[in-house]
Amino acid sequence: MAIGKRIRFFRNRKGMTQKQLGEILGFLGKTSDVRMAQYETEARTPKHDLVKEMANIFDVSTHALTVPDIDTYIGLMHTLFALEDMYGLKIGEIDGEICLRLDKSDYSTYTSMFDMFHAWQEQTAQLERGEISREEYDQWRYKYPELDTSKHWAKVPSQAVSDMLMEEFQKIGKEEKKTAKKKKQK
Repeated sequence: MAIGKRIRFFRNRKGMTQKQLGEILGFLGKTSDVRMAQYETEARTPKHDLVKEMANIFDVSTHALTVPDIDTYIGLMHTLFALEDMYGLKIGEIDGEICLRLDKSDYSTYTSMFDMFHAWQEQTAQLERGEISREEYDQWRYKYPELDTSKHWAKVPSQAVSDMLMEEFQKIGKEEKKTAKKKKQK
């Protein structure tokens, strides 16, 4: 997840507006919300000192705000935390082993991710059974979804698109209720 999305995520988590955050960071007047909007849309990238200040305000590690470096264990952990925030990835234990799982409470994300994970698991099983070579497995992973024959993959819509669709569905639902109510009254 890019830094702009992380800033927005943590700002919303704290219940702050862009203007409030900008003012706390020392941007004055109209520049406060404009500057924060620039960071959140990634038109500008905050300098390290500003990232540290935001992390203090949000009471999080700077690793939680920045794009994680998965070449380190700490960066990998923060990548997993971001996946928990974005896709509902959960950690648990099965038969004494630590396992990552999908959260079923967000059905749309769960089904999309389940299908993609299932396709990955099928490829892994084929590799373990000797049905495909390591080279074929790696080619499948590194070209995913191009070589995925399961066609389980799906693009997760952006939050803005998802919100817009939900609004439209709610409007349609309200209109259908009104129409049904009018028919009932006749």
